[in-house]
Amino acid sequence: MPFYTLDDMREGAQKGNPTVSVHSAVGEFMKVAVVTKPEGKGPALHEHPNEEQWTLILEGQMHFILGDEDRIVGPGTIVHIPRHVKHRSRPVNGPATFFTVKSPAGGGAMDQDYNKAEGAEAAEASYPGVKA
Repeated sequence: MPFYTLDDMREGAQKGNPTVSVHSAVGEFMKVAVVTKPEGKGPALHEHPNEEQWTLILEGQMHFILGDEDRIVGPGTIVHIPRHVKHRSRPVNGPATFFTVKSPAGGGAMDQDYNKAEGAEAAEASYPGVKA
């Protein structure tokens, strides 16, 4: 089907993040999801050796670590996550919702190509988690 509503999309939590809401759909070459994360929740620093990812922040603010960059981004920000780049994100100042696309589609699971990265524990210490 070429048109989807959130109700049409597969709903579920990611393996490592049971508090994260994921609505996903899988095509031939890409998989997409609308993801809502509660404040402070998300996977540890990781990388995708086989997937490229694009993320558009729809609501809320997110603290991103992406390679050597560390910043807080908000609605309208598009984040490109190339293969093999260490990254992680956490909502700050409340929950956040984003639309994300990964390619290739693989088996369809959004967290299929997740590989915890060296330095994951140190990255958690950089999460600000403070109200602005």
